[in-house]
Amino acid sequence: MKKYKVSVEYLKAKYDLKYLNFQTTEEVPPLEGIIGQERAKRSLEFGLRIKSKGYNIFVTGITGSGRTTSVEQAVKKIAEEGKTPDDWCYVYNFKNPDIPNVLRFPAGKANEFKRDMEILINELKVELPKTFESEIYEEHRNQIIKEFQSKRNELFEEIEKAAKDANFQIKQTPSGVIFIPLIEGQPIKEEEIEKLTDEAKNEIRKKQEVLYEELENVLRKIREHEKEAKEKLNRLEKETAKFTISPKIKELKEKYKDFKDVCDYLNEVEEDMIENIDDFKEKKEIEILPGLKLPEREPSLYRYTVNVLIDNSQTKGAPVVKETNPTAYNLCGRIEYRPHFGAMVTDFTMIKPGALHKANGGYLILQVLDLFKNYFAWETLKRALKNNEIIIEDLNEQFRLINTPTLKPFPIPLDVKVILIGHPIFYYLLYTYDEDFRKLFKVRADFSLIMDKNVEGYKNYASFISKICREENLLHFDKFAVGKIIEYGSRIVEDRNKLTTRFIEIADIIREANFWASVDNSPIVEEKHVKKALEEKVYRSNLIEKRIEELIKEGIIIVDTEGEKVGEINGLSVISLGDYSFGKPSKITCNVYVGKSGAINIDREVKLAGRIHNKGFLILNNYIYEKYGKEGIIAFSASLCFEQLYEEIEGDSASSTEIYVLLSALANIPIKQGIAVTGSVNQKGEVQPVGGINEKIEGFYYTCKAKGLTGEQGVIIPERNLKNLVLNDEVIEAVEKGMFHIWAVKTIDEGIEILTGIPAGEKREEGTYPEGTINYFVSKRIKELTENYFKSLKKKKR
Repeated sequence: MKKYKVSVEYLKAKYDLKYLNFQTTEEVPPLEGIIGQERAKRSLEFGLRIKSKGYNIFVTGITGSGRTTSVEQAVKKIAEEGKTPDDWCYVYNFKNPDIPNVLRFPAGKANEFKRDMEILINELKVELPKTFESEIYEEHRNQIIKEFQSKRNELFEEIEKAAKDANFQIKQTPSGVIFIPLIEGQPIKEEEIEKLTDEAKNEIRKKQEVLYEELENVLRKIREHEKEAKEKLNRLEKETAKFTISPKIKELKEKYKDFKDVCDYLNEVEEDMIENIDDFKEKKEIEILPGLKLPEREPSLYRYTVNVLIDNSQTKGAPVVKETNPTAYNLCGRIEYRPHFGAMVTDFTMIKPGALHKANGGYLILQVLDLFKNYFAWETLKRALKNNEIIIEDLNEQFRLINTPTLKPFPIPLDVKVILIGHPIFYYLLYTYDEDFRKLFKVRADFSLIMDKNVEGYKNYASFISKICREENLLHFDKFAVGKIIEYGSRIVEDRNKLTTRFIEIADIIREANFWASVDNSPIVEEKHVKKALEEKVYRSNLIEKRIEELIKEGIIIVDTEGEKVGEINGLSVISLGDYSFGKPSKITCNVYVGKSGAINIDREVKLAGRIHNKGFLILNNYIYEKYGKEGIIAFSASLCFEQLYEEIEGDSASSTEIYVLLSALANIPIKQGIAVTGSVNQKGEVQPVGGINEKIEGFYYTCKAKGLTGEQGVIIPERNLKNLVLNDEVIEAVEKGMFHIWAVKTIDEGIEILTGIPAGEKREEGTYPEGTINYFVSKRIKELTENYFKSLKKKKR
């Protein structure tokens, strides 16, 4: 069956030296930009530049494909061309303190305004007390007080004169003013009053009532004068304060005259300062107990501070923010609290920004998995994007039994481009089940796992290696080592004409090859060091593979690699252990007997077979019926089983193998046990490509090597898998020496010829097969089994 043998040139992803026109990567400029992702690059470019609402970007791709690094590079490049966004700050709301006001400034102006306000406060803290201690102020103040005291004294003199004229004396007591009657200029006691006649007592009482009425009038007038004096003092204080404050506020208003909101705020500041001038005066501690002093309440000067939420003074272009822990608070900001006399208090100065604030006017990069790990984060992000504003709120408020007072800062307008990065499954789930998602993330940038192995691919790989070597201070690679890395890139994607874009794996091999070159004291990394890195990488992970080989060699796991047997064949599967996969041969057996059930899969019957495997097995049955049952009813029974397999079997790559072993059992013709088979099949008998082809071939090769190579062993694969062959050097060497073989087939008939050494046989016009062919023996045996089945039915009826 020489015509089906695969030549050595198809077994390896040989690199072409003419594309590596350098001696070492030191001569190669380091990589810039995105490698081999033209579709993703164009999608990103479109999504980042379009300004319409809802055109946020969802970047899909597998971890290690360079999606995050590429996105960051692309975003930063475009952000450099963008406009630097404005600053934002929160200030005290004098009308509604629970809703702090927000002010907007050009980049760098917010901190300048904050400094101006600090200077203003510090100056007023010095100048205002001096103003109130000045002689002019004291003179005006004393004049008002003297005027009040003069009027009060005049009124008291009037009441004293009235009392004297009525023969009464005024006396101050703890309970107030009383009038004591006089006789001959001397005060009389209560007992003496009782001795007077009723007429005299009535006269004294009447005079007292008149005097008390006059006293009430006098006290009322004094209170009016006192109130008037206080108003004058208050007015004087405000005018004096205004004389000091207004010029300074006016200077600031002139400086920020282009910002209406700022000028309005400064007007409110001026009014509040004048109304609360005492806050600028010194406060003394009060001693409530010996040695224990209670400090006076701190002056409320914090009201005039500025909480700069976002300062873009150092930002060049549009901001790019990558939030690695996107909690709801880290996205939209938080309100912090501090303990004060046993209670938790807050104010507008304790409002802190979130990633949305920092990225406002620019770009925000998030990992979607990190977003989903945090409660409320996804809903918080969606709400901000839908409403185009950032609302800072206390999320715990909705879970409290009793709501406590808190701040509700004024929302900040949002203008941001969000880039989500995640696995494609998250995109499909969100697009299907979240009705807001498709409105908010209208651009998808899909990162491919493969790129073309062309001149550009060679160049990019060399540039990538150069970049890693320079960034991490590694030894440079010669062109043969680069070529070996390129071969490995094809091996990862199982395609000689493609290269992987999972550069995290390529970078690991670069670092490991550098290590082995350093151990070897080599000035550069050579091809042998890359080979060593690949071998050691396998060795660190292949413990289980080697243990299975030992079990096969010892006969614990039964796999024959020599001789011929009827109804027995070696199938191939792939075992994946996370970072390492390897091929494992399994014996498949088949028994045929009289019946009508067709082929039965024992693994399927005991529910050890997956749905895809079951589909492949049903195709097997229909292939047999279609090929051998067109001339009439056929009836036979056969049982197939994967021997010594105790876990679920999945996939259809053994469906051709099962057909071969069934044909062997039906034709009663032995199969060469030194040949293993893989490949799926359709109902027409065409062999279809499968995955893990390299691991399967290498797995059977190592099994044959362990039990002894004879030169007759090999593997049958689908011809459509030829481009996927990127085998290791040891297997290729064995094929070159004729110690191991690989056959590629298109149909079942081609494969059965290799396995048995007998022609399959083409169907003739009358519907029969040539004598001595596989199909002739199968057809003959099926006819015999069918006749025997119907004969047994007739006997039962009798």
